Amino acid sequence: MTDDPNTVTEADLHAFVDGFLDGKRRQEVELWLKDHPEDAAEVRQWQTQAAELKAAFSNYARPNADDGALLRTAHPKGTPSPLWRRTALIAASLTLFLSGAVAGIYGERLLSQPVPGENIAAFESLPGQSKTAFLVYASEKRHPVEVGADQQDHLVTWLGKRLDYKLAAPDLKTLGYSLVGGRLLPVNGKAGAMLMYQDAAGQRLTVLLGKNPDSGETSFRFESAGNLETFYWIDGAIGYAVTGEVSRAKLQEIAEECYRQFES
Repeated sequence: MTDDPNTVTEADLHAFVDGFLDGKRRQEVELWLKDHPEDAAEVRQWQTQAAELKAAFSNYARPNADDGALLRTAHPKGTPSPLWRRTALIAASLTLFLSGAVAGIYGERLLSQPVPGENIAAFESLPGQSKTAFLVYASEKRHPVEVGADQQDHLVTWLGKRLDYKLAAPDLKTLGYSLVGGRLLPVNGKAGAMLMYQDAAGQRLTVLLGKNPDSGETSFRFESAGNLETFYWIDGAIGYAVTGEVSRAKLQEIAEECYRQFES
């Protein structure tokens, strides 16, 4: 959130609708909305949709004393929990369904697990870096990658060594995408990797991997920019982001498959 009261971001507007702003910031946003009727109209629409969603699902709200246990892990720090992995994928899918009904109002809140303080900046920069890599390299005709799919073993060994991570290139053929290759990229000032895939029509998507400052986990988050969709998450020592000019539903399917194969 910005400290400049003269600037209100979309995140501020979502927080305003969700009731997450403190009193002072809420007043600043209210003043902003008086001078920005288009934003005010959109906020009113979000509020209406939120109320309708709450009413529609209110009968299903059944808190249970054991609910908190679902968010705790019985595993040592840095050891992934299989239950958490399954829950994360289910939660991501459910949230995407709900976000379609409410124009994304609840998407970030429901998709997200808390991100440790040290990881926030690195995590939030992932989608931007992934989109930049996609825009720079996906349209490249002659040299989109440094190492092609014909040298896949060398590619994953080389990039994995630079990331200090046992990298495997996900096989996305069942989803219609084949590996083009990959390249070494800086991600948050450290060695990162980009894998590129394309379908039979030549439409490409990229998978970005970067080192995570501290071991942590999140479920999927998504970010849109025009026609570009990005799904990103943290798992242990690596942050991941999948970007492409495809539908959100299709990219979610691809991201889930990448998630499954990276962690197998």
